[in-house]
Amino acid sequence: MARFTNQAQLAYRNRITTSNIAVGEILEVLSAAKHAVVETYESYDVITYVVSLVNSGATALTGLVLTDNLGAYTFNETSLFPLQYVANSLKYYVNGVLQTSPVIASQEPLRIEGISIPAQGNAVVIYQAALTQFAPPATDSTITNQAVISGTGISSITVEETISALAEPILNITKSISPVPVTENGALTYTFVIENRGNVPAAPVDLIVITDQFNPILSDLTVTFNGTAWAEGTQYTYDQTTGLFTTKAGEITVPAATFTQNADTGAWSVIPGTSTLVITGTV
Repeated sequence: MARFTNQAQLAYRNRITTSNIAVGEILEVLSAAKHAVVETYESYDVITYVVSLVNSGATALTGLVLTDNLGAYTFNETSLFPLQYVANSLKYYVNGVLQTSPVIASQEPLRIEGISIPAQGNAVVIYQAALTQFAPPATDSTITNQAVISGTGISSITVEETISALAEPILNITKSISPVPVTENGALTYTFVIENRGNVPAAPVDLIVITDQFNPILSDLTVTFNGTAWAEGTQYTYDQTTGLFTTKAGEITVPAATFTQNADTGAWSVIPGTSTLVITGTV
């Protein structure tokens, strides 16, 4: 409910007097809410947003405009958009029935034109936005994007939603072999590089386990992790009959990635944290 005030002025014979202040209220018929389907994000995620609109009035609302700033912030006097509208992702429902999508008039910021809501009815606007290189990745980072719904005969409504950077490791592993080729009864080395692109380290509590079944089966294993020798039975197990190698849960740790924002463009870059497991044996 919007309150407004008004005061009149009376002038006569070079005198001026003012009236009391009259106070009124406008009963707003349009209400809105905005939600993200998920509340956390990782780099280059796609986030689905839902904007719900309710018309409690006795007259249909037509020609409404929804403008979303996609989390824009100022960097070096330039507006950067950490979110980008995903083409063809717009869905528009009126009273639960899918409608022809309204017009996307602009993508940065996102501007959707031609939304209508029947009297005593509702509309739902759903769209997706992908994270860009300007989305902050650190553990305490957030993205807040605002949507403004406006139109003739209504008071503009602003709704917003905040999502937070996911605080957890994001791991992948690569494996290499040397030498190639290897001679019979020769030494063969497998190197595993574990990368962490996440904003927190992978710790023992994450219970990381690497398993590999060597074929051909290796004998006389030596194992190192980040240059430190590992002992069989303590940090890993190995079955020389089947060739199954398994690390003990919690022995592998990986440091967090480091993030840098380009001082000129504002783009974020990531340097993954890495750990290396090296296994050498005789073929």
